[in-house]
Amino acid sequence: MAPAAQDAPETEVSLVRPYTLTAGRTHTDVLLPLEAPVQTLRVAQPNQWPASDPRGRIVELCQGSPSVAEISARLNLPLGVARVLVGDLVTSGYLRVRATLTEASTRDERRDLIGRTLRGLRALG
Repeated sequence: MAPAAQDAPETEVSLVRPYTLTAGRTHTDVLLPLEAPVQTLRVAQPNQWPASDPRGRIVELCQGSPSVAEISARLNLPLGVARVLVGDLVTSGYLRVRATLTEASTRDERRDLIGRTLRGLRALG
């Protein structure tokens, strides 16, 4: 029996093989630590991408500065696929990756990252 026409876009995306979303690519030239917050720089135009393409939802989601890992979890995308798509959107000027911890990070910065990570995990659960 054919799937109903009103199936949600999330269902459609889960049926698409991951490599078709990334044109077979498995890496990006953009440095994307899993915990790095991602922000929207410019909002995509309505219908810029087909409803089944997760890039539009990624741009929308990034208005709240989720991490790369959160994007993957919230959109039910494999982490590698999410990283490639986020990298493409960064390169295209839609998103920006905010700095995360470095060797020079303070104890307060590290504690803040742990807090944001825990809040994000709770929001997913």
